[in-house]
Amino acid sequence: MSQAVSRTPAAMARRDLSARQAIVAACFAMAVVIGLDLGDGRLGLLFSVGFVLIAVTVPLAVDVRSLFSAGVLPPALLIGSLLLVCMFRSSAIHVDGLAKDVGLIGRFIATVIDHGLTLVIGHGLALGIIALRILADRDR
Repeated sequence: MSQAVSRTPAAMARRDLSARQAIVAACFAMAVVIGLDLGDGRLGLLFSVGFVLIAVTVPLAVDVRSLFSAGVLPPALLIGSLLLVCMFRSSAIHVDGLAKDVGLIGRFIATVIDHGLTLVIGHGLALGIIALRILADRDR
């Protein structure tokens, strides 16, 4: 009979991502989410939910020594992705009260402010998970 082998914490830790791998995976996932969300021509709920899920997943996937990168990533990921959307697909940005003829910088600032709650939720959850991972690692 075959016997089920349980993984030890050391064997499971080898499967954690490095900071570079996590950042690349998060950027790729964000690009996929943006591509899917722009299918209807504008950023919407899918972008916000996808961002929060990516921001929460990265601290769970990285090695404990890479948690700093996971904590810094959410603001950079949101600002970078919104800047790219503003630069290459500005028609997808719809902010209430924004003039139609506003320039790139004005549109970018307005959309960052418009997605501020998304950033607060995603970054707050990511920081909470990082704190829990640090406390759990301290117990070992």
